[in-house]
Amino acid sequence: MSELVEIVDSLENKISKLLHKLEILDQAKGKLEEELVRLKNDHEITRNSVLEWEEKYNSLKLASTMLGSETNKTEAKLKINTLIRELDYCITQLAE
Repeated sequence: MSELVEIVDSLENKISKLLHKLEILDQAKGKLEEELVRLKNDHEITRNSVLEWEEKYNSLKLASTMLGSETNKTEAKLKINTLIRELDYCITQLAE
C-alpha cells in the first residue's frame, strides 16, 4: 500500500510541477502577444512615416524640376499631362 501512496504522491508532484510550468508559459505567451501587438503598431507607424516621406520627396523632386532643374524635365511633363487629363476627366464628370 505504501508503494501506491508513493506513486500517487509522485504523480501529484509531477502534475503540480506541470501546472506551474503551464502557468509560467501562459504568462510568457501573454507577454509575447502584447509585444507582438506593440511591434505591429510600431511597424504600421513607421510604414506610414516612410510613405509620407516618399510623398514629400516626390513633391520636392517635381517642384525642383518645375523650377528649372534640367534633370527630370520629361518626368515633370508627364506628370503635368497626367494632372491635366485628370482635371479634364473631372470637368467632364461635373458637366454631366
